[in-house]
Amino acid sequence: QLYLVESGGGSVQTGGSLRLSCEASGRTANTWCMAWFRQVPGKEREGIASLYTGGGRTYLTDSVKGRFTISHDNDKNTLSLDLSDLKPEDTGSYFCAADGRWCGYAEYKPESSHFEFWGKGTQVTVSS
Repeated sequence: QLYLVESGGGSVQTGGSLRLSCEASGRTANTWCMAWFRQVPGKEREGIASLYTGGGRTYLTDSVKGRFTISHDNDKNTLSLDLSDLKPEDTGSYFCAADGRWCGYAEYKPESSHFEFWGKGTQVTVSS
């Protein structure tokens, strides 16, 4: 079992920055595929970033490349997402997720059905 708690959301203006964190507890000695998903009302969760805590390639969806950075601190068992140059279309609930399968390969794209463990989310609101 892995428990995930997100923090760091908030309200910012266009062009602003935020750092989202996802603290993991439980079976943190294992390696995990960890990802950030974004959801807006009426739409499915979209996988926007992922990495494998044991190493390998990271994934960023095209709309956030150059603006968002995903990272993981193994000592603190914390997944982070640095958001910069925020746009109103970045508004949504951001969820952290984890799964035990390898995802550090080039062709990988996170899908919500692939993930077993989820946090409760944190809200990001970007105003124009």
